[in-house]
Amino acid sequence: MTSDNPFLNDCQKRIEQKLLENLPAIDRLPLELHQAMHYAVMSPGKRIRPLLVYAAGHALGAASGDLDHQACALEYIHVYSLIHDDLPAMDDDDLRRGRPTCHVKFGEAMAILAGDALQSLAFETLGRSNASDSRKVRMVSTLANASGSHGMAGGQAIDLVSTGESLTVVELENLHILKTGALIRASVLLGAITASDDEEKIAILDHYAKNIGLAFQVVDDILDVTSDTETLGKTQGKDAAQDKPTYPSLLGLTESRERARQLCNEALESIREMGDAASPLRTIAHMVLNRVN
Repeated sequence: MTSDNPFLNDCQKRIEQKLLENLPAIDRLPLELHQAMHYAVMSPGKRIRPLLVYAAGHALGAASGDLDHQACALEYIHVYSLIHDDLPAMDDDDLRRGRPTCHVKFGEAMAILAGDALQSLAFETLGRSNASDSRKVRMVSTLANASGSHGMAGGQAIDLVSTGESLTVVELENLHILKTGALIRASVLLGAITASDDEEKIAILDHYAKNIGLAFQVVDDILDVTSDTETLGKTQGKDAAQDKPTYPSLLGLTESRERARQLCNEALESIREMGDAASPLRTIAHMVLNRVN
């Protein structure tokens, strides 16, 4: 996910290196499990969550080197969720990031184990950060909450039982605040917590993240209608085929696009007074709104 922001471009290169460094060696037993983990993590992705870790930390004065483990932890959790989401018992998809999904490549059982191992690796990696013990405890709690039944897993559960059902816009937003938004908010919070104890600034960044998380999902729903499988790197039209509630199905494309713009504008407004240090966060907001996959 390239941009015209030099800081983000440096972080994009940095996270690829750090993700690889923190994965178990591919030639270490159990070989197939580690190969599956590498396959899923190192496939080409936008890395939006680790970029948000770096950008939020940068906005409050943290050095990139103090954010590496936090950024890796977020991406490991995200990739674990993708592996499990693609399983036949969940979204049953054969394509992810332009390649066969992990369970297609390695089998369902190994894919489940790869996701499990990445979830554990996320917290192990987070524990190796340079942050103080008190900040580590807060970060672990934040990431665990965002990943569990009150966050991403809970949102996925609601998504499963909502298939074929009619939801209101408020119900759909609540679903995605958990399923997609919780981990995006955790990304920003881990960067902010690393950098500062100023609760007012952390709250400002959390408000930014809440809006960016919802905007990301609105755009995702739009692209599922308007894009194609090759561009998306995953099966286009899957939401409609599975009769899932989406923003376009509730609001239509025009109003959905306007909703995404409103959310991004609100995110930008929340950090308006933060100066040049928040420039990467502003760039990410525009990237989320204008992305094509």
